Amino acid sequence: MASASPDLLFGLRNNFYLGAYQAAINNSDVPNLSVDDAVERDSLVYRSYIALDSYQLVINEIDSSAPTALQAVKLLALYLSGDKELTISSLREWLSDAAIGNNPVLRLVAGIIYMHEQDYSEALKHTNTSGTMDLLSLNVQIYVKMHRSDYAEKQLKLMQQIDEDHTLTQLASAWLNLAVGGSKIQEAYLIFQDFSEKYQLTGMILNGKAVCCMHMGRFDEAETLLLEALNKDAKDAETLANLVVCNLHLGKSATRYLSQLKLSHPDHVLVRRVSSAEDNFDRAVQAVA
Repeated sequence: MASASPDLLFGLRNNFYLGAYQAAINNSDVPNLSVDDAVERDSLVYRSYIALDSYQLVINEIDSSAPTALQAVKLLALYLSGDKELTISSLREWLSDAAIGNNPVLRLVAGIIYMHEQDYSEALKHTNTSGTMDLLSLNVQIYVKMHRSDYAEKQLKLMQQIDEDHTLTQLASAWLNLAVGGSKIQEAYLIFQDFSEKYQLTGMILNGKAVCCMHMGRFDEAETLLLEALNKDAKDAETLANLVVCNLHLGKSATRYLSQLKLSHPDHVLVRRVSSAEDNFDRAVQAVA
């Protein structure tokens, strides 16, 4: 790649990738953007609002005349706000439209939505071509969820060929290292440590470090990191879920964190697991009674 003009959106993208969503929104007024860059900027800002659960703002602000990328982001907001069936039928329609079906943001949103639906093969249908960094990193996440670290590694290698130092390449490498486990956990920890030295400390970075610590049996250190993350966002699902696990290992009560998780994220995988365990327990008790 020729050393062309500087990447005006580097800071904004980085804030978004590392979970500094409010900072991404606050610093989004970047001058002299091309038309394409302005669309990318807007889609990152709206995705940041979505990450902060401000779905309605996104739905209200993006109208039908907006570019495809923004329409796609609006679909994600509609889906996450609970309008699932209608969103998925619109998504199918758009993906089959030759004029817009290939839009990388539309395909990214399709991947995210189908990943939420746990329909991984459908997600990969839309994310497996074109190879933008965002799509490749989503593929790594999908393969990790499918317990196919061999395929995830192939996607990561493609990312490393494009840009080894890219924030998403580093993040994808950390996710894969965590999935593989063993001696790779230390490598994942060092990636999050590096982020925490270079950039604003976010809940995502703190959770990343904490999960590595838990894998290494350092639960006291993990708890300290997670409480710091909880200070940044008291309702963050991953922080609450990780605190539940961490406290159980420390022999402390996790009831309060679990209650908070149930209230703010009733669909979280941990809540579902606990509920089914409770149901099984109740059924067993009734069977014996």
